[in-house]
Amino acid sequence: MPSYFGTDGIRGVAGQYPLDAATVYTIGAALGGWLHDHHDTGPVILGQDTRESGRWIAETLAAGLQSQSCACTFAGVITTPGIAYLARHNGMVAGVMISASHNPYHDNGIKIFGHDGYKLPDPVELELESRIEALRAQSPRPQSLPLSLEPAGKEAYLEFLTRRLNHGGLASLHVVLDCAQGAASELAPALLQRLGCRTTVLNAAPDGRNINHACGSLHPEAMAAAVVAHRASCGLAFDGDADRVIFADHLGRVMDGDEALLILARALRGQHRLDPALVIATVMSNLALELALRDEGVELRRTAVGDKYVLQCMLETGAQLGGEPSGHVICLADATTGDGLLTGLRVLELLGEGARLAELRSGYTAFPQKIINVRVREKRPLEQLPAVCQLIAEAERFFQGRGRVLVRYSGTEPLARVMVEAGDDAEVKHHAGSIAQAIQAAIGQ
Repeated sequence: MPSYFGTDGIRGVAGQYPLDAATVYTIGAALGGWLHDHHDTGPVILGQDTRESGRWIAETLAAGLQSQSCACTFAGVITTPGIAYLARHNGMVAGVMISASHNPYHDNGIKIFGHDGYKLPDPVELELESRIEALRAQSPRPQSLPLSLEPAGKEAYLEFLTRRLNHGGLASLHVVLDCAQGAASELAPALLQRLGCRTTVLNAAPDGRNINHACGSLHPEAMAAAVVAHRASCGLAFDGDADRVIFADHLGRVMDGDEALLILARALRGQHRLDPALVIATVMSNLALELALRDEGVELRRTAVGDKYVLQCMLETGAQLGGEPSGHVICLADATTGDGLLTGLRVLELLGEGARLAELRSGYTAFPQKIINVRVREKRPLEQLPAVCQLIAEAERFFQGRGRVLVRYSGTEPLARVMVEAGDDAEVKHHAGSIAQAIQAAIGQ
């Protein structure tokens, strides 16, 4: 049976399997059938980012849901965590976000949240995959259901974010926002305006194709430069669906998710709100984060890559804070998933109290780390690539425990990711390059 779900929903090129019209319709029907069998009747909240394919995918999915007597409410362009919030708090039976996150515009995806606001667990995804295959065998004819925008959902989400601010306002701050031409383009400026913040807004004119293009959290350089040019307090760069955020301090130095985790852990620890004294991160987080947290009396525990695995470990251990270097940060006291706007708000709170981001990140120096993405034609098990395994073993022997080597396949793209981290930048680049070349020679496109 084909595997539809990756580490973050169903991804692909819009219009091509598994995001062709017939399969999207079938996914909607499979989800509607599962909801009918496992839950009381109720509406599903649908949302999308700014990709040109978002609307037809939403309307095709809605038709599939309706075929199983499952009603839909359409929130329009909204962030992924916005859909999670509405699924949990607005009486929805489920939430579906049409987005491919940080991917280019021609990609898209389907992210599904339960009525509790959490992404579906693996057993439910497997059951949905079985239902999808059974329905596809019947060769259903795809249909489309016109959707009318319900603006109340977006307003409810903005009100929730506004209420999370723990003091009067942020009037002392000037913040540069890079909205990635995505879902945050309207919401982020509106939120900070409500909180009294002065803003300089970049990349907030989406045209359906410019989402994530040379901007946002994957390309924060322009945001960082604008912070310096405008003498701003800091900068925030989101990705296409705004479930992640990357920062820049007033000196224009970029700060990733690891540093955000450290800053928030320190703040929560100082407020006696980090109980247990534990932060959950992935195998991709820098060793410097682990050491800095240890100095604060906080344990770092690692999971596989993917915010769903971070969340799973948080729920199992009772940890209140977790995330990834990419800028996914989960604060369980506030939300059920990573939320770039909420993470930004939590950091801005600290700045509103008089701190500077450059001071909050003090004492943190990341180990040199090199990540190389290799596009592959197949995801063959690494043990079947002897040349690659040999180079990995050689690198690990060379570092003798003072560095890390991680090679894995992306859960959402046809990529092998090579990560090498150690104290010597030249050696890091050498070993990462050698391993990547071996992968390219064996299975590269």
